[in-house]
This record gives sequence, structure tokens and C-alpha cells, in this order.
Amino acid sequence: MRKNIIEVKDITKSFTISAKTPGIKGTLRHFFNRKTIEKKVVKNINFEINEGEIVGFLGANGAGKTTILKILCGLLYPSNGYISVAGSRPFERETSFLKKITLIMGQKQQLIWDIPPIDSFYLNASIYGIEKNEAIKRIKDLSEMLEIDSELYLPVRKLSLGQRMKAELLAALIHKPSILFLDEPTLGLDINAQANLRKFLQIYNKQTGATILLTSHYMKDITYLCKRVICIHEGYITYDGKLEKLLTKLSPNKDVSIICKSIKDIENLKKLNLEIKNINDNQITFTVNKLDFKNTLKEILNKFDIEDLHINEPPIDEVIGKILINKK
Repeated sequence: MRKNIIEVKDITKSFTISAKTPGIKGTLRHFFNRKTIEKKVVKNINFEINEGEIVGFLGANGAGKTTILKILCGLLYPSNGYISVAGSRPFERETSFLKKITLIMGQKQQLIWDIPPIDSFYLNASIYGIEKNEAIKRIKDLSEMLEIDSELYLPVRKLSLGQRMKAELLAALIHKPSILFLDEPTLGLDINAQANLRKFLQIYNKQTGATILLTSHYMKDITYLCKRVICIHEGYITYDGKLEKLLTKLSPNKDVSIICKSIKDIENLKKLNLEIKNINDNQITFTVNKLDFKNTLKEILNKFDIEDLHINEPPIDEVIGKILINKK
């Protein structure tokens, strides 16, 4: 039985922000009589994550996803609450804890712009106390998994965005972290680069048993990698559970279009207890609940002479979009 590797209880995070009116007068008034407001960006959240899980965080911009990741990896100190990651308090930033985690942000980079990635890899290996022979082996293994080779010896500025992202991943994983915090890792990548990165993360999770926490606005990242999602809205958790269950909850029905060989079949189909949306000549479109879908379709196929059949579901982006406006 897998144990919890992350525990979060009643965590809140507030920031003190200066507030001023626009213009020169506002600036002078603000200089002599500074006013501040307190803004809560994370509000009493609770969750637990098991070893080896891949969990996706969903929410609109400003919902608090990145703040939560930064608290989990120790970059931010929580205002209140209890947090444990791999048996440590992240904000204490113990060496043993830092060796277990890595943070990858799609909009930031750690590689040095004017030197080849391979030099940064060896630097990272030295920082983590990895012997050179072991570092060479890890670089070789990871570069094979990421399908990146000769690019490691070119200056970072000469690499494409996709190649650079692969190199960033390799640099972040050279110390074999057991927990990966990924904030928009596929940001700006083309379709093929996104697919390759998702495939790599899935393989890495299976081979190492690493726990992965992921934020992304590319829904294919979430649907491909994550069985469980945590939805954040204005600092609150609005949903924590299986992605499949959430999709069923938000989109419980399917649209089915059937082309019959005769008008008579259309008339007989109308006699069934179907929620009909449209009829056009010998084509009928109706809505059916996903729970009744198999039985309804089986009955129709057994009783009627069907020429063609189409099953339509709302695009995943449209369904997930409903999450972004859900309130607690």
C-alpha cells in the first residue's frame, strides 16, 4: 500500500500589497502615507498525495496553482497551516529535502545561455555531489529517454524551444528526484514537442515511481498524464478526485447521430424514450446519459437497420473550461 508523500492541512498564504492611486499626486501621497492591503491567494486548502501519483492542478490564471507549488517546494512560506513533503517541512529547505525534489517552470530556465547544456549538467551533478562516472551514466540514460544527443554540445541559445525544454528537464532530473513539481512544462512548445514531453514524463513515472504534480492549460497534458485532478478557484479547492468522474459530472451526456436506411425506422425510433435534438430526413440526433449509453445503443442496434452512426462528446477544453468558472 502506497503511503502519503505530501500532506497539506489548512494551508493559507497571504501577501501584503501596496495600494496607491494613479498619477504624481497619488505617488507622492503613497510615498508619505503608504497604504497596504492583505490579499489571500491560498485559502485553507487540504489534500494528501500518495507516492507515485501524477496529480494535475487546474484553474484559471491567478487561481493560486503556482503559489501552491511554490509552497510545496519551499520557495514560499505558508501564512498558516501544516505541510509535510517527503517527511520534511519544505520552507526549512533542508539539504536532504532539496535532493528529493525538483521544480520546472515553463517560463523560466536554469541553463546558462552561452554554454552547451552538457556543461550545466556536470555543474548540477557537482552541486548534488554526484561522481563524474555516475553523472555520465545518468546523462546518457536521460538523453536517450528524451531523444536528445548532439544538441547537448551546442550553446543553449542555438537550441530550439523544444530542444531547450528537453535539456532543462535533463538538468532538473540528474539528481534523480522523487518528487517533480511542473508548472506549465509544455508552455510554448509545438504539438510534437508537447507529445514527446508527455510521453517522457509518463515513462519516467513508471520507471522511477516519482510523484508528479503538474499545472497546465493544455488539456492534453492533463488527460494524458493525470488520473486525479485538484481544481483551484480563487484560492479554494473546488474539486479533488478522479478526472474521469469530474468529466462525467460536468458532461454527463453524449450526442448520438444515427442515419437509418428508411424513414420508417426514424418513426419507430421516435417512439423510444429518447431526448431527441434534431431530425433531418433519415438522420436522427438524440442525447443519452453516459450511464444509459451502452444499453440504449445495444437496443437500437438490435432492433433497427442502421446505415451509419456518430457519437459526439463536447471537446475536452470546453468541459474543463467549466471548471475555471466554478465557484466554491
